[in-house]
Amino acid sequence: MTAITPKNVLSIQSHVAYGRVGNGAAAFPLERLGFEVWRINTVQYSNHPGYGGWAGQVLPAEQVADLIDGIAARGLLARCDAVLSGYIGDASLGAVILDAVDRVRRANPAAIYACDPVMGDDGPGLYVRPDIPDFMRRRALPAADILMPNLFELRLLAGRPLEGRDEIVSAARELLTHGPRCVVVTSVLGEDSGETTGPEIEMLAVTAEGAWRVGTPYLEMEPAPNGAGDAVSALFLGYLLRGLAPPAALGRAAASIFAVMEATRQAGARELQLVAAQDDLLTPQKTFEVTQIV
Repeated sequence: MTAITPKNVLSIQSHVAYGRVGNGAAAFPLERLGFEVWRINTVQYSNHPGYGGWAGQVLPAEQVADLIDGIAARGLLARCDAVLSGYIGDASLGAVILDAVDRVRRANPAAIYACDPVMGDDGPGLYVRPDIPDFMRRRALPAADILMPNLFELRLLAGRPLEGRDEIVSAARELLTHGPRCVVVTSVLGEDSGETTGPEIEMLAVTAEGAWRVGTPYLEMEPAPNGAGDAVSALFLGYLLRGLAPPAALGRAAASIFAVMEATRQAGARELQLVAAQDDLLTPQKTFEVTQIV
């Protein structure tokens, strides 16, 4: 039997010793989907700051650059199929990430850059340094092939309030004109379609060819677990790399993260139950219809 060579993802984002955010939320789903993940951490914390206290630090940009140089020195950049970035902590780290993206693309022109522009969310608001939104808007957005903001972050990038699905899709289409080939918007409270008996959480995928939505039941959890957006970004990228088109990748990512959220609620846990739901990362038992809306 011929061995299958797995694809490789360079994942540059946060790390916590305890919990499932950043690389802790993204790497395992990608590995479960069959990818090798090269992890580089932008911050190292004991736990997610949402607990109210933590230990650790934002890593210096020079240290992150050294790690990338070390990977490059092994001649590995030509084998990198995608770069995934999340929480960066400081704009200087963002510049290092974009330099890594450029180096990977020069070594492997087929490689893609998936950017999760982690900046904040409804409720906590902005939770990054004040210079990060401008960096994301001016530098990360034009460099990205895939951009995966939540609704709060999409509003920041668009520079205006967004009400209703039509305005959200319009804003995502505007972002496409600045560089990305696909914009995925998460954490959208679903509009009442009359098809469900309760509230939904929507995800939207927007490309030059059209826009699609998928809705999953809203699961009430208090406090809500952190890291779902990090996991969704990894899942969507992973399904794209497995050859699915954006609408199909959207549906599979939605089904997988819903299974994780269900397992988390059933366990009464604060952290995403990725290990407990690992089979659903690959073959979700529940599926949800993806509908073209434009």
